[in-house]
Amino acid sequence: MIPLDSQQQACLADLAQQIKDLAKDYGFAATGISSVDLGEHPAYLKKWLDAGYEGEMQWMHRHLDKRCDPAELEPGTLAVVTLRMDYLPPETETVKILGKPEKAYISRYAVGRDYHKLVRKRLAQLAKALNQRLDALPELREAFPELKSRAFTDSAPVLERALAQQGGLGWIGKNCMLITPKAGSWFFLGELYLNLPLPPDPAFGRDHCGQCSACHSACPTDAFVADGVLDATRCISYLTIELKGSIPEELRPLMGNRIFGCDDCQLVCPWNRFAKPTAEKDFHPRHQLDSADLVDLFAWDETTFLKNTEGSTIRRTGYISWLRNLAVALGNAPGSTEVIQALQARADHPEALVREHVSWALKQHRL
Repeated sequence: MIPLDSQQQACLADLAQQIKDLAKDYGFAATGISSVDLGEHPAYLKKWLDAGYEGEMQWMHRHLDKRCDPAELEPGTLAVVTLRMDYLPPETETVKILGKPEKAYISRYAVGRDYHKLVRKRLAQLAKALNQRLDALPELREAFPELKSRAFTDSAPVLERALAQQGGLGWIGKNCMLITPKAGSWFFLGELYLNLPLPPDPAFGRDHCGQCSACHSACPTDAFVADGVLDATRCISYLTIELKGSIPEELRPLMGNRIFGCDDCQLVCPWNRFAKPTAEKDFHPRHQLDSADLVDLFAWDETTFLKNTEGSTIRRTGYISWLRNLAVALGNAPGSTEVIQALQARADHPEALVREHVSWALKQHRL
């Protein structure tokens, strides 16, 4: 990188503030800027992978060098802008649904439209606006004639929470979520990798979890093996989304009515009392997915599943896993006539994975 004079450095500092101001216009609630140094986070990731806590998520081993070094993923990267977009929908009776075993619980981030497209679109708009601002700063444009930027949101080997912590947006809590004092943890993260040496914000150094361990106590499957250490193979989010095979029998009764993801560790986090409902309409519930009956969802054929999950992150689990998850939830539901008939209607399903979980569910009802 070419050396910069004091005027250029002052322009970069001003540009960093402009980025934060612009980000608000595109729906981002907070912005942090970090260098490409991820501190102790890469070492933690390698230790976690060595312990085998990733389960079938073998993709986490691929491109490990790029995951741990932004400049390896995108050559020329000198700074990373991390942005927060809140997603908590308006009142969706979250806790009440968990207390109604005949209902389906879907993680709150997934009841609306897929966040990937929306966040990436806003990041692209922000990058375009940044390029225009750079045109108004000839001192910097001369040093950086081409702005190189690349946007990510949970879509590449990126240590999002590490970058957010390094950029001052919050700390990684005992539940492994990024937590910010003013907004809890109900938010998405997105990143802009830039070839500009923007001055980094101070890293968020203090852990505010204190003696609280509510998240560990609330985890239905005891997936936390230590503070900030999650055994993904026991996590309901992993079991219902990432795992493509059979769900371990000993964990099925613990899943309750959770059919896609799990929010329990966030629901009990004291910091989430500061979370505010999102203003983004795309994150509001669709197709009544925040309060649907298990039996109704289990009746969907594949065409209906694809139609009702169009533009939704739920699609990534696939129709067969969707039926598998619902079968487990129906096995945990009260044994009504409707539940029994729904399960029996799928007992001869052509997919062995579905038949196995339906058979288990019927046994829970002594059938």
